[in-house]
Amino acid sequence: MSVEVKVNSTVISLVKGDITLEETDAIVNAANSRLAGGGGVDGAIHRAGGPGIMEECRKIGGCSTGSAVITTGGRLKARHVIHAVGPVYRDGNHGEPEALKGAYRRSLELTVENGLKTVAFPSISTGAYGYPIAEAARVALKTVIEFVRGRKELELVRFVLFSEGDFNRYREVLEEISGKNA
Repeated sequence: MSVEVKVNSTVISLVKGDITLEETDAIVNAANSRLAGGGGVDGAIHRAGGPGIMEECRKIGGCSTGSAVITTGGRLKARHVIHAVGPVYRDGNHGEPEALKGAYRRSLELTVENGLKTVAFPSISTGAYGYPIAEAARVALKTVIEFVRGRKELELVRFVLFSEGDFNRYREVLEEISGKNA
């Protein structure tokens, strides 16, 4: 399962799969603010990448909600992991959309600042943090489209969705907004 649109010179791609298997320059981890590893995608990335990732996370010490930091990719195919801290969803009226946008935007900035051309994202904050998938997809995709418009640094921004339901929701949102914005 995959869907692609092109915005300027950047391909925005949606796939159903396992982000730990991605061969992009960087993958994004839906991290917690302590960078302490955890469940879901965070735990999977740390398990697959090995202890080198956690060693760098300990040196960094933490990351605020709505931001991101970068480490080695350890044993992953991706050379780097960008640890993005999304918000815990309350009701959408406590700065959650702005914090989620910040996590995606800072991840994209780190990708460019480190000379990387390809990056893969999970659906940040939609697991244990409870962000509704349709709302999160809209924030994520609009942020990426806004970031790559008028820029040429990034070749590929991929969203790797774990479930068919998440993939379909992202696809619906991408189709809806790409007609207006791509």
